Amino acid sequence: MIDRYAGIAPKGDLMLLQRLGEIFRGRSFLHVNSTRAGGGVAEILQRMMPILEELGIDARWEVIEADDRFFDITKKIHNAIQGYGEKITEEMWRYYYEVNRSNAGRIDLGADAVFIHDPQPASLIEFRKRRGTWVWRCHIDVSNPVKEVCDHLMRYCEKYDATIFSVAKFTRAISVDEYIIPPSIDPLSEKNRELSDGEINEVLERFGIPGERPILLQVSRFDRFKDPIGVIKAYRMVKKYNDCILILAGSPATDDPEGEVVLNEVREYAAGDPDIFILLLPAFSDREINALQRSATVVLQKSLKEGFGLTVSEAMWKGKPVIGGATGGIPLQIVHGYTGFLVHTPEGAAFRIRQFLNNAAMVKRMGERGREHVRANFLITKQVRDYLSVWYILENKGKTVYEL
Repeated sequence: MIDRYAGIAPKGDLMLLQRLGEIFRGRSFLHVNSTRAGGGVAEILQRMMPILEELGIDARWEVIEADDRFFDITKKIHNAIQGYGEKITEEMWRYYYEVNRSNAGRIDLGADAVFIHDPQPASLIEFRKRRGTWVWRCHIDVSNPVKEVCDHLMRYCEKYDATIFSVAKFTRAISVDEYIIPPSIDPLSEKNRELSDGEINEVLERFGIPGERPILLQVSRFDRFKDPIGVIKAYRMVKKYNDCILILAGSPATDDPEGEVVLNEVREYAAGDPDIFILLLPAFSDREINALQRSATVVLQKSLKEGFGLTVSEAMWKGKPVIGGATGGIPLQIVHGYTGFLVHTPEGAAFRIRQFLNNAAMVKRMGERGREHVRANFLITKQVRDYLSVWYILENKGKTVYEL
């Protein structure tokens, strides 16, 4: 499998990946998160497991089991960590802990390296086996949280051997080692592989989308922080001057109980406009998303808060111009004015959309730059390399160069 990335991923990344695979061959590596479907974390883990196994590492991926009450609580925790005013009571924290305690009895947590992803399973550290290096991997923006909620969560996080964040500004002043590793896309996955014109047209025809008109696209969960209403506002400003259609596409996630509410709000706001297509796609609709991104004229990710926003890299890999909210990890991907544009308001998004619609040369130029930026920085081979590097560093802390 690693050989398949030759000529796509940087050669140096592949060489180091092979060497780390030799070091950890036969060792066990466990990842735990809250869902197998919906969102970038699940998608990355799905693509990462076969690569780790190909390297000879005993890789496992476990998902915590919980009820709606738990996920309602953890959604509030998630929102509070990202700065949205939420109150988490002591009783809610107790229930959160008890659900993780139950999962600790069900999941075999014994592994040489254990990576726990995001707030939902963070308290599993309380049930740590003696064996293993434990890392808390945070994919969300904790730079300006509700203090009381963040402080409570950090009680667990400071018991890990290290933490990993996606962007430097997301980090917290805590007592354990911190590392910065951005998420990634797999260029060989069904979502990112090359598609024929026939495959793209089949998807557009199935959804009744006219492919001959300029298409504005945002792919994301139906989440207020993704600002789908703001995207519709920007589209309506553009529509006064440029013919275009808008597609808002997303899939449900089992750990996001607010998704249906936001989806209904978006449908109501868009009602009556036949040129707005709101697509609730089943989980694992990777080929459909790929086709929509490749058919788009302009791709948006107008988030108000964002962990990283991998849909930006997905679109850039396909040579598309991208307009994103200036938040979270989006500015790492969009180099403003070079690989795309960063915006703060619907008015700003509308202005940049019109620039792209009226300047085909700019679209081509930024699309080419964006693809190369993703190749150098955001492919899955680099992320696996970095995860294994952190594992190696933590296992060898305190050793001299002569002992390694």
